[in-house]
Amino acid sequence: MNYRYSDLSIEQLRTEIGKLKEQAQKAEQLGNVSEVAVFERKMQVALAYTLNPGDYEADSTYELRTDPGHRFRINYLNGVFAWGHRINLLNEEYEKEEAIPISLLGKKIME
Repeated sequence: MNYRYSDLSIEQLRTEIGKLKEQAQKAEQLGNVSEVAVFERKMQVALAYTLNPGDYEADSTYELRTDPGHRFRINYLNGVFAWGHRINLLNEEYEKEEAIPISLLGKKIME
């Protein structure tokens, strides 16, 4: 069945996240590391649709939930994706711009 996360209700998204979590656990038990990564990424995207993009601001820096060694500076938001640059512990900003689901963002860092 093809559907978009943006078309689902919060309850449907939570159900989908639960299914993806089960699939990830099964894949992990079978030793399929790449499948686990795919299901985890899908979970993060589905979870992003349960959040309010208005809670995140462009030109602000946030912690990264999955990568404590990096922060993320948002250039702009497009739907539930934040576009910007990672910043490492030495305060060096990576050259490559990337998009991440807002569900990967943690607390806002006051500068």
